Amino acid sequence: MAELIAPDRLDSPDLRASWDAGFAFREVQQQNQQAQQRAQVQGPPAPQQAGAQAMPAGPPPASPQASGPQGPNQPQGPTQPQVSAQPPAPPQPPAPPNAVETTVRSELAARFARAVEAPIGFRERLVWFWSNHFGISMDKGGTVRPMAGAYEREAIRPFVTGRFGDMLRAATRHPAMLVYLDNTRSIGPGSQAGLRQQRGLNENLARELLELHTLGVRSVYSQADVTTVATILTGWTMAQGNEPDPVAFRFRFDPRLHEPGEKKVLGKTYREGEEGGLALLNDLARHPATAKHLATKLAIHFVADNPPPSLIAKLERAFMASSGDLLAVSRALVDAPEAWDAAPTKLKPPVEWLTHIHRALALPPEWGRMQRALTVMGQPTWRVPSPKGYPDDNAPWMDGLVQRLDVANLMVRAARPPLPPVELAYHLLGPTSSPETREAVRRAETPQQALMIALLAPETLRR
Repeated sequence: MAELIAPDRLDSPDLRASWDAGFAFREVQQQNQQAQQRAQVQGPPAPQQAGAQAMPAGPPPASPQASGPQGPNQPQGPTQPQVSAQPPAPPQPPAPPNAVETTVRSELAARFARAVEAPIGFRERLVWFWSNHFGISMDKGGTVRPMAGAYEREAIRPFVTGRFGDMLRAATRHPAMLVYLDNTRSIGPGSQAGLRQQRGLNENLARELLELHTLGVRSVYSQADVTTVATILTGWTMAQGNEPDPVAFRFRFDPRLHEPGEKKVLGKTYREGEEGGLALLNDLARHPATAKHLATKLAIHFVADNPPPSLIAKLERAFMASSGDLLAVSRALVDAPEAWDAAPTKLKPPVEWLTHIHRALALPPEWGRMQRALTVMGQPTWRVPSPKGYPDDNAPWMDGLVQRLDVANLMVRAARPPLPPVELAYHLLGPTSSPETREAVRRAETPQQALMIALLAPETLRR
């Protein structure tokens, strides 16, 4: 448990705050606009100067000699191939990454380095779990792409052993989440802006807040509650820099977008304004349905696809008794006998298995290699397929086992392991490995093959 109570901060000069990442996006936007304007002013490329022979775009036209019967004054035999007067242009070096891509690469490098270098790794797995629970995707584009790493550092990582209510508030109000789930487009129909622009609500954030982030799907709320929550969250947006907030790309409550009047959700009335939304988040964070939903997700992720009901009940009680203290819930999970008695049937998701390989083979956490491998296996970082995040159960990951064979082969070829391959293979498997697996390692034709068998053995793939 010492890992859980130790200070945790992922920071370096290369990592930008979310608002600063927003300015990186604006910088690239402006550069693209300037490039387009220059292209429009310059027009199409000028024709080549007289005397210079242009390179043909396709096959050269047939020569007169080849186009028909040869006359008496025409040379006989095959024609000579035409040679361009200009040598081929040398290959151009790739363009340097722009500010957005530099930001993304720095965040991925820091995230993978922390995972590989963590002494135990339980806290990092909690970061992954909660980041997936409040998942966003860089594939949304816009400001979400450069903000994805900062979002995890600002809204998730500081709270994995703190209050769930604090994490809920930080994630819901973060500009990356507000843009990802389109709340910056949501306008109260009766607000000043709504009456003027004839635009209305976007329910995406409200629906995921109730269905995924707190109460759980098909629990205690109705569609009417979703719509009302959407009205409560109107005005929760991101500053653009031309409003009273002097700093762009930060959370801003805009009363011009907010639906006026009191609202009722789950039988409770919430006042108009930003305060009503904060009160709603506080109540959702402490709701018994939220405790059950989160306890079930944690048990499925860490223990078994069908976890013991007694384990879920223990996590629920820890959540409710501590008013959502996630350190207390994590301790309850670690202390529960059910968490250790379960058979090792959980298939490690790709990011966990890949991190295990890097630690075992003493591979440096090169961000490009790791992100490419995770993409091949279906779990690229900060690119969840939907707001639901990556799955916690085994079935969706079974189809990717073939890809793990290719990834393991590449990792073994790149590694300089700290022990001889066969010795390392036995070390990875441990004393509880099956006789069949140890025999397969013993019969391997090469040391590298022995290591491959260990990396793809059930004892390594599962936990």
